[in-house]
Amino acid sequence: MAELLSDDQLDDLLPTLPGWCPQDAALVKTVELESFSKAIMVVNRIAEIAENDNHHPDIDIRYKTLTFRLSTHYKGGITALDVSLAEEIDGVLDALA
Repeated sequence: MAELLSDDQLDDLLPTLPGWCPQDAALVKTVELESFSKAIMVVNRIAEIAENDNHHPDIDIRYKTLTFRLSTHYKGGITALDVSLAEEIDGVLDALA
C-alpha cells in the first residue's frame, strides 16, 4: 500500500516535477494546449495510462486548458502513486503537446 508523503519528502520531489504544486492534499498542474483536439488527445492517452495503473487523476477540461489533480483518495493525500502518475503525465505532455 502507498503511504502518504511527508511535507519534507514532497519538498524534495517538487523540483523534479516542473509545474506541479501541492494544493489541498493533491498535486495539481494546469497546462494549455494548442487546440481542443490536442487537449482531448492528451486526455485520452492519460486515460489509457490511468486504467493500466489503476490510479486515476481528476481532469478538468476547459477548451484547450487541462488541469490535473492527483491524490490517493483512500489515503487522503499525496503518495508515490501520485508522483509516478505526474511523471507519466509529463511524459505524455512532452510527447503530444
